[in-house]
Amino acid sequence: MPRATNKPAGRKRKKKILKLAKGYRQGRSRQYKRAKEFAERGLTYAYRDRRQRKRDLRSLWIVRISAACKAGGISYSSFIHGLNALGINLNRKILAEIAYNNPEQFKQIVEQVKGVIQHSN
Repeated sequence: MPRATNKPAGRKRKKKILKLAKGYRQGRSRQYKRAKEFAERGLTYAYRDRRQRKRDLRSLWIVRISAACKAGGISYSSFIHGLNALGINLNRKILAEIAYNNPEQFKQIVEQVKGVIQHSN
């Protein structure tokens, strides 16, 4: 009696890994054993970096807002404090977008915040 090898499922499993490793250099894309190692590592990095991207973008937004605030003569922390005092509920993503694309509009917001900070002192 012939030995059962589960050939269709094994082929499917290998093709899936080799498809993930497509574009890797040398044996990493052609040899199943090496492809499996590097594809697994790539998936690990992808998982980690999907979370890292959120941190990176938030820090980018903060840098952009801070630069625009300094141009308006106010620090980032006092700007955020003033926004909260005014009750303006704009998140950092939107503020960075305004600072980057509409500097005049952002200057108006900075002036409003400066007015509130001066009145509170």
